Order: sequence, then C-alpha cells, then structure tokens
Amino acid sequence: MRDLGVGFRYLLRGQRWVARHGRQYGFGLLPGLITLVLYAAALVALALWGQDLVGWATPFADDWSSPWLGLFRGFLTAVLFALALLLSVVTFTAVTLLIGQPFYESLSESVDRDVSPDGAAPESGLPVHQELWISARDSLRIVVRAALWGVLLFALGFVPVVGQTAVPVLGVFVTGFFLTEELTAVALQRRRVDLRDRLALLRARKTLIWGFGTPLALAFLVPFVAVFLMPGAVAGATLLARDLRGEEIAEGEPDGEQEPTSKGDAGW
Repeated sequence: MRDLGVGFRYLLRGQRWVARHGRQYGFGLLPGLITLVLYAAALVALALWGQDLVGWATPFADDWSSPWLGLFRGFLTAVLFALALLLSVVTFTAVTLLIGQPFYESLSESVDRDVSPDGAAPESGLPVHQELWISARDSLRIVVRAALWGVLLFALGFVPVVGQTAVPVLGVFVTGFFLTEELTAVALQRRRVDLRDRLALLRARKTLIWGFGTPLALAFLVPFVAVFLMPGAVAGATLLARDLRGEEIAEGEPDGEQEPTSKGDAGW
C-alpha cells in the first residue's frame, strides 16, 4: 500500500517541477486548450441531441406508457453521457499528447536531466516522423482498449445497486491506469520500450500506478483542470517511468527538497 503514496508524490513533484519552469508550463497549456475546445463541443452536442439518439436506438419502447418511457430513455441518456465523459477523460490525454508531442518530449527530457545523477536524458535515436507515428499508433491501441472497458462498464451500469456504486469506483481506477500509461509513454518511448512491455511494467506495479493515476482521473473530471495539470502530469510521469525502469532518481530535488528515491519508499 505504500506504493499508493509514492505514486501520488510523483504527481505532486511533477506539478512542482513545472511551477518552477514557467515558460515550458505556458507552452504546455496550448495543446490542452485546443483539445478541451474540441471535446467540449462534442459533449455539448451529445447533451443537446443525446436523447434523440437514445430514442432512435430504442424504437421498441415507443409504445411504453408514461412514466416508464421517460424514465427508461432518461436513464439511458444519462448513462450514455457518463460513458462519453469517461471516454473523454481517457482519450483527452492521448489527443493532447499527440498535439503537443514536441513540447512534452522536451519537457520530459528536461525532467530526466534534472533528476538523473549524471544529468543525461535517454534518447530514442528515431526520426521525429517515426516517433510521431509510433505515438499515434500506440495511442489508438490504448483508446481501443479503453473503449472496450468503457462498453463493459456501460453494460455493468445496468446492474441494480452494483451499477450505481461499485462500477463508478472501478471506472475511476480503470481511467487512472490508462491515463498513466499514456503519460508514462512519453518517457518510455524515448527508452525504446514498446507498448506491450509498457503495459507489463504498469501491471506489475498496479498500486503505484493507481496512486498516480486515480487522483489525476478524479481531477480530470473537473472542467478545465486537465488543461492546467497536463504539463505537471507529464513531468511526474517521467519520474514514475524512471521508477518502473529501476533507474536512480537523484535525491537532490530541483526545489531543494530531499525526498527518498522510490526504491526506498517501495521497500525494494
């Protein structure tokens, strides 16, 4: 359980890092703002026409008497919007990272140099266009996995009691896992770690991943928060990636704090 606290501290340390690097933080807001406008437009459209979509998809209920017809379709509309919100949280990171790929690569490298004992940052050695292709391909694969989980959670939402209690909690943990995968991919791709191996690393340390990703998933549910947390989340995910790879994190923090490395925290 100690890994939960370690993961959360990485998230906080990432936010502190970008707070001291204002220029990089400012540029890091732009991709998130662009993505936010696109997603907000899609969610508003769903809110306006979601009930019509549900009505079109459930013609068998046209002859139901009141109030059952309204309750049934109203519930489906609410669940549909909740599913869209869940998917938007998961895919927001992927789209924002893709739009802001050059900046976030630079930010992640800077964090690596700050905390590396030798001041060096790993480099993939791949051309930019190939890095973009790998990032887009892997992001699409993660989005598909997240969508499958979303459909499953959507179906479980119809189960009485469980669907209104356990399923939302499970949804936050699932979202936190996929958010963390997308964020750590920035640093891990530079280390030439492919998607399958990245997922294996994350699954082996689920408690650490949830400590980082679950609070972030909850924060991302608040409008506009995701935009302001994205740069710091990338910075924190770089620290997390070093932990997952067993790389040393220098104890001398840029902010002057002395925090133990994750190996000591996690009891390695």
